[in-house]
Amino acid sequence: MDIAEVAAQSGVAPSALRYYEKIDLIRSTGRNGLRRQYDPDVLHRLALISMGKTAGFALDEIAAMFRLTPTLELPRAEIAARAAALEEEIARLETLARMMRHVASCPEENHMDCPRFRTMLRASQRAQTRS
Repeated sequence: MDIAEVAAQSGVAPSALRYYEKIDLIRSTGRNGLRRQYDPDVLHRLALISMGKTAGFALDEIAAMFRLTPTLELPRAEIAARAAALEEEIARLETLARMMRHVASCPEENHMDCPRFRTMLRASQRAQTRS
């Protein structure tokens, strides 16, 4: 596959593909004229890179994972820890969204007169002091 085809199928810009190759995230198999050529398996690797970036891993962290073994055995403990951190963040954001929905629809003119709002406010303050 040439670089244009990989870019079209993966949604990754050719400039990003060249950068990924520079930092050893992917490898081209050669050139056809000036165009880099890639093995079709590069699409799997690009999907893993995208998933890692979405999960919050930096490119250098992803590159380090890829260098661990040639068969791409990912560090399960590190990934499990990141998943746990994402779950904690999701729970925090869901709580924040519930609080904001209540603030937006609270029947009290003054939010401080609302017992539910005050309870949520105290819970939010406690959560911030734990962080």
